[in-house]
Amino acid sequence: MKKIVISKEFSKRALIAAAMMGMLSACIHKKYENPITKNTQQPDKVLFDKAMGDIEHGRYEVARIELNTLMNTYESSEYLAKAKLALADSWFREGGANGMAQAEAEYKDFELFYPTMEESAEAQYKICMIHYRQMEKADRDPSQAVRAEDECRNLLIQYPNSKHAPQATQLLRNIQEVLGGHEFDIGTFYFSRGANPAAANRLSYLADEYPLYSGTDEALWEAGKSYLNMGPRFRQNAADAFSRIVREYPLSLRADEAKTELQDLEVPIPEADRAAYDREKYDLENYKGPSMFRKSAGFLLSSPDVTHAARTGQPTMKDAAFPIPASVPKANTEEANTNANGAGGTTDVQGAVVQNSTQLEQGKDARQTVKPVNNPAVNAAMPSNHDAELKAMRDRAIKQSKKRKKKEKPKKSAPVEEKSSAPADSQPAATQPQSTQQTQ
Repeated sequence: MKKIVISKEFSKRALIAAAMMGMLSACIHKKYENPITKNTQQPDKVLFDKAMGDIEHGRYEVARIELNTLMNTYESSEYLAKAKLALADSWFREGGANGMAQAEAEYKDFELFYPTMEESAEAQYKICMIHYRQMEKADRDPSQAVRAEDECRNLLIQYPNSKHAPQATQLLRNIQEVLGGHEFDIGTFYFSRGANPAAANRLSYLADEYPLYSGTDEALWEAGKSYLNMGPRFRQNAADAFSRIVREYPLSLRADEAKTELQDLEVPIPEADRAAYDREKYDLENYKGPSMFRKSAGFLLSSPDVTHAARTGQPTMKDAAFPIPASVPKANTEEANTNANGAGGTTDVQGAVVQNSTQLEQGKDARQTVKPVNNPAVNAAMPSNHDAELKAMRDRAIKQSKKRKKKEKPKKSAPVEEKSSAPADSQPAATQPQSTQQTQ
């Protein structure tokens, strides 16, 4: 039996290694199409054709020398723009951290010098791909994903009619799937630890920023539960989160549970949005799971799995502002709530002018004279995630003080020494009272 198990494991690893070698061989010496097929014997065209062949066969250094010679020698050549783009492509195909950085700089220079050419959209698409290929999994550093999102948005904004626009749109959905997963992991961490305000704020931001993320319905569910745990003041926030699940994610597994929560909150259940229903249905019908290689060796890869990304729908094109937590008092800007002096107040905090001007002089600190509110209804409405920890700390402090008192014994008073009677002559003269001076 042991031999059979070992042979199966060996064959599995051999298949994985063969697949990896096949992928590597496919990436090496990939065909590089010559953008100019005109057959002439002009010197600049000869240099250009030779550089194209060197790029295709992986001789990137030689190709860059030839392209730089062309650009520096024939400044009015018709192949000048193509040569500059090919120079950036040589760095892009060479790869590596240095190659990708050089390629991005060359592509940006090409867009700067030739903004009206059709190849400028291709250059911007390659910049997006540079950061997309360096993007890591959702639980790792999201800096490359953020850069890729910015570059893909720039492509769709600057070149909306380009042939690369559909590919860039799907890339943007994949990128936002990864960024949404990053935010979801943080929000779920807060939710599992009972940090309700932090979890609700993070998950609500996720739902607003990345509505196409595959786990947005679960994020809204956890956000609604967090609002319910924060007290009756946030009842409406919880109802809004549950309503979004029913309206925008009708095929979600949480839709029925969200309807139940809305019934308990005595809130009307909204109708499902038809466009959202069609989008979810299309994604379910066109879902393709990860490949066999990804399933077997995905843990070895740093690139994320984007098979759950949406296949339709408009991705978010603007960064949403990070919201202020719902537990923070909001400023009241309505004119109806202004006082007699014309100054606005706040909706959650109220204050009054002290009538007695000597109140601050009655104690060392006026804040020490404020009495705590003993109303259970008010205390229940105030959200706190650390009540249990504070109570445990107080109990420990009380127990330690009791143990300390038991260990300490009452100190015996020292015997009073009897003063020996001394003759009056031995007392110093300085102890005798001095006579008052008379006025002259």
